[in-house]
Amino acid sequence: MKHDHGGPAGATATAAPAQAASPPGTDVRARALEALGAARRRTLALTDCLDDEELMAQHSPLMSPLVWDLTHVGNQEEIWLLRAVGGREPLRADLDPLYDAFRNPRADRPALPLLRPPEARRYIAEVRERVLGVLAESPLEGSPLLENAFVFGMTAQHEQQHCETMLATHQLRRGPAVLDAPAPPAAPASGADLPREVLVPGGTFTMGTSADPWALDNERPGHTVDVPAFYLDTVPVTCGAYQEFIDDGGYDDPRWWTLEGWTYRREAGLSAPLFWERRDGVWLRRRFGRTEPVPPDEPVMHVCWYEADAYARWAGRRLPTEAEWEKAARHDPATGRSLRHPWGDAEPTPELANLGQWHLRPAPAGAYPSGAAPCGARQLLGDVWEWTSSDFTGYPGFAAFPYREYSAVFFPGGPGGSAGYKVLRGGSFAAHPVACRGTFRNWDLPVRRQIFCGFRTARDAAPAENGGR
Repeated sequence: MKHDHGGPAGATATAAPAQAASPPGTDVRARALEALGAARRRTLALTDCLDDEELMAQHSPLMSPLVWDLTHVGNQEEIWLLRAVGGREPLRADLDPLYDAFRNPRADRPALPLLRPPEARRYIAEVRERVLGVLAESPLEGSPLLENAFVFGMTAQHEQQHCETMLATHQLRRGPAVLDAPAPPAAPASGADLPREVLVPGGTFTMGTSADPWALDNERPGHTVDVPAFYLDTVPVTCGAYQEFIDDGGYDDPRWWTLEGWTYRREAGLSAPLFWERRDGVWLRRRFGRTEPVPPDEPVMHVCWYEADAYARWAGRRLPTEAEWEKAARHDPATGRSLRHPWGDAEPTPELANLGQWHLRPAPAGAYPSGAAPCGARQLLGDVWEWTSSDFTGYPGFAAFPYREYSAVFFPGGPGGSAGYKVLRGGSFAAHPVACRGTFRNWDLPVRRQIFCGFRTARDAAPAENGGR
């Protein structure tokens, strides 16, 4: 997940897009306070469960030591909320270069003179105490950063994104289990009768948003897109369906792989999703320190873009484009509106979607019928991030805000974007609702598997089903 961005101290602020007013009756100050508090509670829960040495260790070269994330979220809070908004003198300017994600690649961070956990906790607590004073005094209007508490919402989203990254580090960590959560709800009995796919009618819809006050720059602006009719899997591809691909020799047949994907599959020795292993004819997986049989009815997870694309080709289908995914998730043909979430504009709850680390695994395919989109597809928000076929780039009229390092540098041609980032949509069980909505865009390299990613497939509709187009 590209969650290390956060605006280095030297980042250049950019002009703001138009901000919409908050919904009538919304107390934006209270919302910002709750969002910041929820993020910090999760940060501490993910770090207080380990001793200092485990927090200082690097559990994978793909990830930072957990103590780096712990201090980084406080450093970004100091930069944006104490200095940029509050006008305060730097509390620990010496930390800026150590916790600058662009200056220090993840593999190099263990060698830095990082704060040890007790000092890191004291630092982020002091920053937060001062930030609460800034929030209480800020007018929350009069500047693009303050309007509708945007900068406080941005900071809360940044910390929650790091909470998801830290959870991915927990999954990579070797050692006894330290995290637990209740199981997600089972799929209703009617889920067994769901159609394999749903038809998403052709036509225009509004993609992205110009109205959500806490939407980030790459979600903006809202714009009209014409999407031909297509079929989309009703639910994400399951572990059981993916095992059929494996059993049919899908990993050994170059017909299903792009040239780049086949090369990577051979070099990396891919033969199954990450964390899977076969023992005595049974597929097992490691999940947060526990080994368990692979549940056939759960969405498959920890597959890279190349694996998802190969499966889709093997199945005679393809990955959906980003526009197709968003139309399926948000477009309501009855009203012509683009909804905030698949079920409507209401905030996510545990009855609607699997988000927020409420559970530490995806729910069975077909769960959350009340969270279905108007097209009938389920679990478009939560459970697993879903790979799309689209490259990550800006929408027409894109404007970087409040700094280029959040999105623009990862676009094709940018200093971080030359490798070709692919878009993922929909969030995962590890994504918090404040940082997950129908317009939210995630991106990563096509080789990444440690993130909580799965996919669903699509196919073109026949011309007769597309109004003759």
